[in-house]
Amino acid sequence: MIEEFYDRNPYGLSASEKSRMLTGELMELTRFHKDHCPEYARFLNMLGYDEAKVSSPADIPYFPVRLFKEFDLLSVRREEVFKTMTSSGTTGQRVSKIFVDKATAMRQQKVMLKILGDFWGKGRLPMLVVDTPAVLKDRKSFTARGAAILGLQFAAREMVFVLNDDMTLNVEKLRAFTEKYQGKRFVIFGFTFLVWQHFYRELLCLQERFDLSEAFLMTGGGWKKLESEAVSQAEFKERLGEVCGLRHFLDHYGMVEQTGAIYAECAWGHLHASIYSDVIIRDYRDLTPLPIGERGMVQVVSVLPRSYPGHALLTEDEGVILGEDDCPCGRKGKYIQILGRMKSAELRGCSDTYGAEFH
Repeated sequence: MIEEFYDRNPYGLSASEKSRMLTGELMELTRFHKDHCPEYARFLNMLGYDEAKVSSPADIPYFPVRLFKEFDLLSVRREEVFKTMTSSGTTGQRVSKIFVDKATAMRQQKVMLKILGDFWGKGRLPMLVVDTPAVLKDRKSFTARGAAILGLQFAAREMVFVLNDDMTLNVEKLRAFTEKYQGKRFVIFGFTFLVWQHFYRELLCLQERFDLSEAFLMTGGGWKKLESEAVSQAEFKERLGEVCGLRHFLDHYGMVEQTGAIYAECAWGHLHASIYSDVIIRDYRDLTPLPIGERGMVQVVSVLPRSYPGHALLTEDEGVILGEDDCPCGRKGKYIQILGRMKSAELRGCSDTYGAEFH
C-alpha cells in the first residue's frame, strides 16, 4: 500500500482519509513485524493484540522507544542490513540501534524529499552543512547527526561542510559557497546548538559580513540547551537575522528511530505531520489519547520502518496537538508543539547531547 502514499501531496489528506490510509498501512506493518521479529511478536502476544479491534492509528500497539536501547530489533536477516544508525547519547548512556535495509533506506529518502520539497520547492538545492565531514566517517554505522546529514544528501545538489574537524568555522569555504550562490536559493543545515555555538557566534566575531537572506536554515533539536542559556527560539531567529540576514527558517522534529518522517515547521511556526506519519498525545496517568490542546506524552507513528518494528513508538517527549486541517499555512494534517523531554528522560537530542559534551 505504501505506493499509494507516494502519489499524494504530503499534506493533502483530510483527517478521515488520512486515518483510513494510515490505519491500513500500520496494520499491514504490524502483521509483517509480528511475522519477522520474534521479540515484537512476544510483545504483541503479551498485550493480547487483536487486529479486529483496530479502527484508527491510536489502536496500533506502541513500542516504548527505550526498548531499542535494550534489544537488537530486526525484521530482516542480519545480512540484509544496509546500515546501522544509533541515537544520540552522552558518554555512558546506552544508545538505540536501528537496523536499516536498502528498501527502508530508499523509503526514508523518498519521503524526506517529498516533505522538504513542499517547503523549499521540488528541485535539489545546494546545501551548506554546519558540521564537520568527520561525522560521516563510518559509512556503515551512523549517529543521529550523521544519519540526518546522510539522508539530506539526496536532497542536495551540492553539499559543503563549513566546520573544520576541531569545530571551528572554515571562513574560506563559507566565502566560496556564498559567492557561488549569491542571490540564489540554498539550504543551511545544522543541529541547533551547533549553529548557535559554531556558526552564529563565530560570524558575530568576524569583521566580514555574509548575506544569507536567500537561504533556508534547517535546524532540529537542541532548544533545551539554548533555553538554559536564556536563548529562546524567537531570539535565535532574530539574532541570526541580524548577523547574516537569515529570514527563512525550517526547524523540524524527528528521531533516528523514525528517520525520514520528519515534522517540519511552517511559516507560522507549527510542526506538521505529513501523510506518512502522525502524532497521538497520551495521558501521563493511563496513556489514553488526549484531545487537541491538552499536554501529554508524544506517540508517533510512521509508515516507513520495515526493517525494524519502529512504526508505532511511545517517545520520552512531551507535546501538544495545536490543531488539525486548519493551519493558516494551508497544509492539512495535525500540527504540533514539542514541549521538551519528560523530566525522567535522558538528555537525548542530537544537539542537546553535543551541548552536554561541549561543557
